[in-house]
Amino acid sequence: MNLRDRIYQLDALIIRFMNAIGVPFLRVGIGVVFIWFGGLKVVGLSPAEDLLAATVYWWTPEIIVPVIGYWEVLIGVFFLIPPLTRVAIFLLAPQMVGTFLPLVLLPSVCWEVFPWGLTLEGQYIVKNLVVIGAAVVIGSRVEAVRTERRLATREIPLPTQ
Repeated sequence: MNLRDRIYQLDALIIRFMNAIGVPFLRVGIGVVFIWFGGLKVVGLSPAEDLLAATVYWWTPEIIVPVIGYWEVLIGVFFLIPPLTRVAIFLLAPQMVGTFLPLVLLPSVCWEVFPWGLTLEGQYIVKNLVVIGAAVVIGSRVEAVRTERRLATREIPLPTQ
């Protein structure tokens, strides 16, 4: 076997490994982040508390910050429980919309120079595009995983050729 074939074999092995751990890794990562960040809001230690209070100014911070914190903890827990993935994504959707509100409602806090010069707060918000991407990937695998399990247990008959 020549060097090129060995490199292709190694590449295939690495791809199989990433395929096996990718979605579980995303699931645990997004779960931990939401539980952690939400928990910080619940106990009053979130560095985003002032930003959140200024964004959702029509409710008192003492109520809305912990409520959103609990919401985020639920999202995180549901991402960690595969059968609850759809619920997690359902809860994530309005949370993400709310997360992007400061870009519009508090432009002086989020932008140094519109539309490219984000402040630290603006960067904190825009990084949520990665969270949305992770949720999309996790959600795209929900039915595929169920189908693979059914095929493995022969609940779904294999097509005849």
